[in-house]
Amino acid sequence: MSRKTWLITGASSGLGKALAEHVLAHGDQVVATAGSTRATTELAARHPQTALAVKLDVTEPADREAAVRAAEERFGGIDILVNNAAIDFIGALEEQEESDYRRLFEVNFFGAVALTRVVLPGMRVRRSGVIVNVSSMDGLASLAANGYYSASKFALEGFTEALWQEIEPIGLHAMIIQPGSFRTGIENRTRASGEPIEDYAATAGAFRAMMGGLTPQMFPGDPERAAAAIRQVVIAPKPPHRVVLGSDAQRRIGVKLDHLRAEFEAGEELAYSTDFPGAADNAVL
Repeated sequence: MSRKTWLITGASSGLGKALAEHVLAHGDQVVATAGSTRATTELAARHPQTALAVKLDVTEPADREAAVRAAEERFGGIDILVNNAAIDFIGALEEQEESDYRRLFEVNFFGAVALTRVVLPGMRVRRSGVIVNVSSMDGLASLAANGYYSASKFALEGFTEALWQEIEPIGLHAMIIQPGSFRTGIENRTRASGEPIEDYAATAGAFRAMMGGLTPQMFPGDPERAAAAIRQVVIAPKPPHRVVLGSDAQRRIGVKLDHLRAEFEAGEELAYSTDFPGAADNAVL
């Protein structure tokens, strides 16, 4: 198997770092990117022939262009793009500050979209490449106090679902990764936004309170095992479109799908009742 080049965002810690370490250990090349290169430079120093540390704030157009250019100059192109960089703020939807949730969308959604658009031309020329968008179990099953984060991941999933339909006919692939709670230290990087509102004490307030008592042992997911799983599905002969990682993600998403199916089936008669008579046979979709 030929050596592949991965560009991984958010590679200075957590799942991104674990994935970079894992693919380097298996002989691939990595462009490890993050807002700060302190951790990624150390990684690149240990793999001088196959790793490159690049500063990349995914919200900055110049950084995106420079990172892709550096990858192409050093390794000839990007085979796998992993949009992993993300931030989170917690709080009820009414509580959170607009500046925070807009920043969240800029990183989690618009940054990933923009970087994908910069990488795609090279992949189209080569008729080869994989876009890996790291979502979350919250990207399918939303949660009180984490609504804006969930919304950004819902958006990323909708984008990716359309993307794979557009690029697969020309030999490319896109997939969504839906991790659960992994021991990445995210509990130390997540902060509350806005002032608490008493009416939400039992919902968003309870979530805020819980965040203050989290320990690593409450996160069942192992980032190193997740990294191995991601590489496995990416290099598979027929890569899947959706990959759930973690027992809690499997459970939560399963509950959501059960509820969705039940409501979908219960509403069938109502859905059909809103058509013009006989019009269903001529529907465009």
